[in-house]
Order: sequence, then structure tokens, then C-alpha cells
Amino acid sequence: MALNILSIQSHVAYGHVGNASATFPMQRLGAEVWPIHTVQFSNHTGYGAWRGQVFEAGLIRDLVAGISERGVLGRCDAVLSGYQGSAETGEAILDAVAAVKSANSKAIYACDPVIGDVGRGVFVRPGIPEFMRDMVVPAAEIITPNLFELEWLSGESAQNLAGLKAALAKVHVMGPRVILVTSYLGAETPSDSLDLIASHAGRLYRVRTPRLECNLNGAGDAIAALYLVHWLRLGDAAGALRLAASSIYGLLKATVDSGSRELVMIAAQEEFVHPSRMFEVESL
Repeated sequence: MALNILSIQSHVAYGHVGNASATFPMQRLGAEVWPIHTVQFSNHTGYGAWRGQVFEAGLIRDLVAGISERGVLGRCDAVLSGYQGSAETGEAILDAVAAVKSANSKAIYACDPVIGDVGRGVFVRPGIPEFMRDMVVPAAEIITPNLFELEWLSGESAQNLAGLKAALAKVHVMGPRVILVTSYLGAETPSDSLDLIASHAGRLYRVRTPRLECNLNGAGDAIAALYLVHWLRLGDAAGALRLAASSIYGLLKATVDSGSRELVMIAAQEEFVHPSRMFEVESL
């Protein structure tokens, strides 16, 4: 039976961020995706200029109500969200999560808690980091922060393995059962490598990939989507990490090799199903 995933994220007409990055990989893996867009822009904001609209939170509620009226929320396996431009949008997403869980008690919420990044610091609007920490993260079963976001949420420095474990433990106490750290560069990480870390049920898992010199918009949205689908299928944090990390590396390498500024989602789509290079998982 196909998975059904309600994905509430931003969207761009050109390029791949938000739902334009998350939807296709999930579909390519065989999941049905019900995308609701929180914004619709011509392109991602990294270009410095864009056109389009930020949608009001009421639109999200209206669309969720319409889906509910079709009588299908009980078939929804998960809600996925990413960047949240305002607390009002976040509240509407949390209401959608509550509606889905009311209809299907086994449904889960996966959140990419977008707050900021190493080098850039916090880049979301004032109040959003606190809203993520206090309201969103406690409601999620799975979160996929980068290293900066893990440190911000936990208030701990995670620059080595001991710090990482302490930070993860503090965030698990907030509520999430599974934490995927999407880009870990710690004291133990070789300079030519990048680590992805999954934490679940007191166990820590690592996949180490070669480090690619790139900073591509939408990669975090894609790996959150990939990890969610594999977790739903396997129920195994290590197995989901191995598959998602291998796929995202294949996508990023294909993009870097092509010289594209945008993720080459279509050209590299086979990476989602059959990664050209499989990485092994280590227990930490």
C-alpha cells in the first residue's frame, strides 16, 4: 500500500527548494504526496530577487479542511514541514498535524526545524527559533536539524562526539524520537568528509561521505523527505540513514559535476531509488 504524506512547505516555480525539492523524491520512491504551499515564489531567495506571494495561514487551514472533507486524513501516514515564515504559519501546520493524528493515531510528524546555519547564523524572522523550540519540536516524532540548529535548540556546543551526544540527549527530552543531523563537522570528522548522524532509542549512527564543495539550496528539504519515506518503510533509524545519505550524496555529486546552481532532481532521479554509491552505517 502506498504511503500518503502531507507536505506543507514553501514552493518555487523555477528550481528546487521546499516542496519543489521534497515532493518529487518522495514520489519517485512510490509515496503519494499531498503538497500544500506556504509561499509560491518564482525562484528561491538566494538569487537576491524573486517574485510571488507568501500565503496567509488561513489558506493552509482551508486546504487541510478540504482534504479532510474528502474523508482521507485517516489514510495520511505523515506530515512533513520545513521553513516556517511566521508563527501563524507554524500554528496552522501544527493544527494540520493534530487533525491528521486525530484521524490516524499512527501518523507521525517530521519537521526540518529551519533556523539558520553555520557561517550565516540565524536567518529566520525574530521569534521563529523560539517557536520552533517551544512548540514545533515537541510536536514532532522526527526532526532533521543541521549542526547549527541542533546547537541552537539544545543550547549545547556539539563540536565533538561528547558534545554531540549531550546536545542530542537534551533535544530528545523535548519530544522527538528520531533526530537526523544532516551536516555534522565535528572534531572527529576528517577535513575531506561530512558526517550525517541519526539518533534513536539511545543509539547513535553515522554515515560519513566525501565532502563536496557546494552550498546548494534545497538539499536539506530533499534529505528530510528521503529520510521520512525510508523511516516509514523500515522503522529503522540506521537503515533510513544509509539510504537517505547515499541518495543525497548522489544527487549533490551529480549537481556539482553538472555545474548547476539548482539541484539536478530530474537528471539524477535514479539516485533516489538506486544510489550509485552506497555508504555504510557505523554505530557510535
